[in-house]
Amino acid sequence: MVSIKLGMLHYVIDHVYGAFMHRTKITPPFFSRGWGGPNLELLERMVQRLFPLEVQGQNWPPPLVRPVWRTVWETKTATLREGVFQTPCADELTAALPPESRTARVAWLIPKNVPPQKMACVVHLAGTGDHTYDRRLRLGGPLVKQNIATMVLESPFYGQRRPFLQRGARLLCVSDLLLLGRATIEESRSLIHWLDTEEGFGKMGVCGLSMGGVHASMVGSLHPTPVATLPFLSPHSAVVAFCEGILKYGTAWEALREELAAQKITMTLDEVRERMRNVLSLTDVTRFPIPKNPDAVIFVAATDDGYIPKHSVLELQKAWPGSEVRWVTGGHVSSFLLHNDEFRRAIVDGLDRLDWKESW
Repeated sequence: MVSIKLGMLHYVIDHVYGAFMHRTKITPPFFSRGWGGPNLELLERMVQRLFPLEVQGQNWPPPLVRPVWRTVWETKTATLREGVFQTPCADELTAALPPESRTARVAWLIPKNVPPQKMACVVHLAGTGDHTYDRRLRLGGPLVKQNIATMVLESPFYGQRRPFLQRGARLLCVSDLLLLGRATIEESRSLIHWLDTEEGFGKMGVCGLSMGGVHASMVGSLHPTPVATLPFLSPHSAVVAFCEGILKYGTAWEALREELAAQKITMTLDEVRERMRNVLSLTDVTRFPIPKNPDAVIFVAATDDGYIPKHSVLELQKAWPGSEVRWVTGGHVSSFLLHNDEFRRAIVDGLDRLDWKESW
């Protein structure tokens, strides 16, 4: 009985937080400027190129990036660097990105006095609203003692890559969500390839919270060699977040309907929501290939998540036989704040399930 009441409290906290963030007028809703017109059509075409028939051969290796680094601080045991590089996306995709988003930025926390082939490095991807490096560096920081480096990628549309007209995390167009995802995938794949071929790390991983977990799943799925894949508090598709979870209350449904009406397309709000489902089905990770080592896939999900229902996590586990789901007690917000130790444990365990590169 106590656990049921506690679970309900976590669920209520998610909804209270969601109501404050998404039902008030403090911030604009998501997609207040509509679907994205030509950009949406471009991305619907380009997303299809991620899938297995075309991934084999023509999409590997990805463009090799060469970040330009500066040292932020250095101790006896670790170094923190920040780097920049031009997004490695194809010209058509780069042109669709806002100018502010075309330069990628990363922070890299590296153990000292350890050869790269004896270290692992995990690329940490951003959840919705994570504009800085700080939270992800705090998550990865203690792992330096276990010879695990942390590379934090700043997402397009976030932080210093945020478009001038965008307020906070509220993307202006539906196409921006797909563009953010596609660019994040391309940049992450190039970074992992760089860590492997140029830096010589012995093991690699990719993780992320919430939206970052969806992108981490995609990157791990598409990589041609085993990487630890660690999605935390993450759905199997953006459909769940924007059409089923709390974010549906922060979406500009009427603006989306009005844009269609201006194009002489008459839809009810329910039909607009169904169109959104169809568009965001492009982000369904169950359609992606099974990762090369599904044993090194560990999902961490919350028992009482008001944003991500349990069925969404279990759908992806079912699609990827051999993967593991670990449950933490809490909601989306409370788990995000309270369960960093569980996230770190999953990172360590996922990497432990990989062989060192020399034996591949």
